[in-house]
Amino acid sequence: MALTDITQSHSRWLVGTIQKRVAEWRAGEHSLTQRMAGAAFAIRMASAAIMFVSQVLLARWMGDREFGTYVYVWTWLLLVGDIVHLGLPLTAQRYVPEYARGPSLDLLRGYLTGSRWLTFAVATVAAVIGALIVRSLEPTSDSSTILPLYFACAALPFYAFTFMVDGLARSYNWINLALLPPYIVRPLVLIITVAGMHAAGVTIDATTVMGVLAGAIWVTALIQLLQLDRRLTGTVPPGPKVYNVRLWLGTSLPIVLVWGMYTLLTSTDVLVLKQFRPAGEVAHYYAAAKTLALVSIIHFAVAAASAHRFTAYHVAGDKTGLAKFSAGTVRWIFWPSLAVTLLIVALGRPLLMLFGGDFVVAYPVIVILSVGQLARASVGPAERILNMLGQQRICALAYAAAFSVNIVACIILAPAFGAIGAACSTAAAFVVESALLFLIARNRLGLHMFVWRPRPVA
Repeated sequence: MALTDITQSHSRWLVGTIQKRVAEWRAGEHSLTQRMAGAAFAIRMASAAIMFVSQVLLARWMGDREFGTYVYVWTWLLLVGDIVHLGLPLTAQRYVPEYARGPSLDLLRGYLTGSRWLTFAVATVAAVIGALIVRSLEPTSDSSTILPLYFACAALPFYAFTFMVDGLARSYNWINLALLPPYIVRPLVLIITVAGMHAAGVTIDATTVMGVLAGAIWVTALIQLLQLDRRLTGTVPPGPKVYNVRLWLGTSLPIVLVWGMYTLLTSTDVLVLKQFRPAGEVAHYYAAAKTLALVSIIHFAVAAASAHRFTAYHVAGDKTGLAKFSAGTVRWIFWPSLAVTLLIVALGRPLLMLFGGDFVVAYPVIVILSVGQLARASVGPAERILNMLGQQRICALAYAAAFSVNIVACIILAPAFGAIGAACSTAAAFVVESALLFLIARNRLGLHMFVWRPRPVA
């Protein structure tokens, strides 16, 4: 009996200890970061699945020519929308915590309001300019692209605005509010609406889909904004507002240079290819590129989970810890990326068949682009480390060099070799980007950001 009592007492103590440790872990800042990264990864994985299925269905309903036109216009929206926010969403996680801990909340209230209005205003001006450019191109452009481009201009203000709301929500650790509307709700609204129209016998073309997409962007952005305002009302007390726009832009513009260069790097192939080849070939290329882009989710997950650790090691002056941890992140990205890339290459033809029988001709594009994807994976989150540790300007120069390689090679190769030429150009640009990031990390920070580390000579 005594032994039983002792055992039960020990069991209760063990359970209580575990519960206490779990509670402490859940309350810790490190745990919070891990949970946010895990939630972000889960949402992005679900979004990637939804987007892949959506693209397959749209390609089948629209046909390769109309799908290629839609892809071309959508790429323009992605490119411009990723730049016109001026990098303000990327500074929210710096200024919101800083102002919230300060002696006055005036700057916090000013930033929460001013950053949103500034983003929306700049994007609206860009949309008007874009619409005027489209109008001037009407006499000489493919008529099938005109209305879709107008819809893209109409969507631009709220598309850019979504990035700002995302950044503010992340600053308060509201990861579901930040990511669910743009990555889950919006693509679901798009594909469900288009599916309903298809079932009703409506012709599905680039104009139809871009019109539905513009509406989905507006609706989800407004819902996201209302939810953010509701949460902020219970978090930030009302009061006067102070705006320090010069400081905000002084911080954000160098960062958006890196962001914009990367966006240019990943968009150039589609935009240039459309100038020289039929829309159907653009559709084939896009399907191959997006199929292989599933590999990039691994890079996103590791970079998101480790970014704060780079800063922590750097602030603590722990160069050995930083070097060891950064080398580990390279391995965490490269080897899973290699496995997934080999799997996609092996299954490339059946995956492309999902888009339609004609899309199988783009299989060589998957093989070529896989070289560039593995080159990026081989240096891990080098770009994230450089930006976190104050090397964003030279990092932007590296992306500018890679972009230059991409656009020059595309202009030379795409007219003669089509999708194959565009794929070779993009893969070469990724190799250049990776090599430059490795050299910068080694020379500026003393970090060996490459998966293969030569053994020292005895």
